[in-house]
Amino acid sequence: MAEPVNFTLEEGEHIAIIGRNGSGKSMFVDILTGRHPAFPDMVKYGFNEPYNNLKHITFRDTYGGDNDKTYFLQQRWNQMEIDEETPTVGSKLEEAYKLAGEDTPERRALQQHIYELFHLEPLLDKYIILLSSGELRKYKLASSLFTNPKVLIMENPFIGLDADTRDQLKALMTMLAKEQGLQIILVLAKTDEIPDFITHIVEVKEMKVLPKVENKPPKLGGDRGLNNRIFDSSDPQPPKLGGSIIRFNKVSIRYGERTILKDLDWTVHQGEHWSLSGQNGSGKSTLLSLVCADNPQSYACDISLFGHKRGSGESIWDIKRHIGYVSPEMHRSYKQNIPALQIVASGLKDSVGLYVRPTEAEKEQCRKWLTTFGVGDLADRKFMEMSSGEQRLVLLARAFVKEPDLLILDEPLHGLDDLNRKMVKDLVDEYCKNPAVTLIYVTHYQEELPHCIDHALFLERH
Repeated sequence: MAEPVNFTLEEGEHIAIIGRNGSGKSMFVDILTGRHPAFPDMVKYGFNEPYNNLKHITFRDTYGGDNDKTYFLQQRWNQMEIDEETPTVGSKLEEAYKLAGEDTPERRALQQHIYELFHLEPLLDKYIILLSSGELRKYKLASSLFTNPKVLIMENPFIGLDADTRDQLKALMTMLAKEQGLQIILVLAKTDEIPDFITHIVEVKEMKVLPKVENKPPKLGGDRGLNNRIFDSSDPQPPKLGGSIIRFNKVSIRYGERTILKDLDWTVHQGEHWSLSGQNGSGKSTLLSLVCADNPQSYACDISLFGHKRGSGESIWDIKRHIGYVSPEMHRSYKQNIPALQIVASGLKDSVGLYVRPTEAEKEQCRKWLTTFGVGDLADRKFMEMSSGEQRLVLLARAFVKEPDLLILDEPLHGLDDLNRKMVKDLVDEYCKNPAVTLIYVTHYQEELPHCIDHALFLERH
């Protein structure tokens, strides 16, 4: 941090840490948890061993564990690639329960309550790698709560959760805070997600931790607006592709005994702007994997993309060259610690890494889109050295860099602060004024939908 940190967690307090993307929130948490190399012994909670009773979990749009080295982007859709020894939700949760302490009726009752509250019982026999974004977050929360911590720090706990599950999580945290004596520290990008049980707010601003105040969240000032727009939607271009962009005819997807999609009929025409919604586990990510040519089951289904029936000879790359895409899986797959400019340039080649050196003209295109998303000054900064919000803005620049015909934005505002969310929504609306552009937009928040949305698909969980 730029200045000395003064912070005390008093008994009975529950804290929300807020601040802009890149303001230093995660660095502050590293100090609190003793992980920051400059402050290894700064935190004392009054426990005999200060860190043993503290649990820290973070949600950064990731699949698998933090140390998972085996993940690749299409793994969720390739059942044959999953090792038979891959753990199930039930086995991992039971392992976490047993490691957390003695098996008592009281602890079993809490375990069952968590299972019921998060509707986890139907997932207990499911492979971890096959969990949806929201399902994975519920699993990680349950696993952490089994350790029975005294202080629980959660970064972006509501990310990826549908409205019902967000309400359930808030109810569970309120119960744990008021009835179980658990002290909770939340790190939030969205200031309107602060639960009522939070007693105090700590804002981190420009690497400085401001004094703790009672729960009356300060408004984050300023207005990002649109940055150096590099497309001109005032001069409409004629459509590049005619007719339907996507056509699903009675599409069904199953994994073992689980039905994900059942007899889905769906047609998207060029220039339409669709919202895609549904509960966690309803099949949204599976549907998008079919559109993006990542799911091999698409060859067994009656699906046409950009006027071509799947399996008629087109390659994956013939499809992907029309698509700009960002998603939780996409964020997870970027583990290369390479500069932001190279991340954006990989969008020109539809690759996760950058395997072809971009031309000077392509580099300039990348710089312009980074500037458009307000992170032009990060062009040379390595990806793993950015905050989660800054990473998301870089990946959004990657999705737009080739100015695609089909823009697929799966939870694009995850981890962004209030002002950056508004800026990205405005950019999407501006880009979609071009009548050639088709949009599929996934979010669990109605207020995050851009104004251009004119069609909606809601998926039911089977």
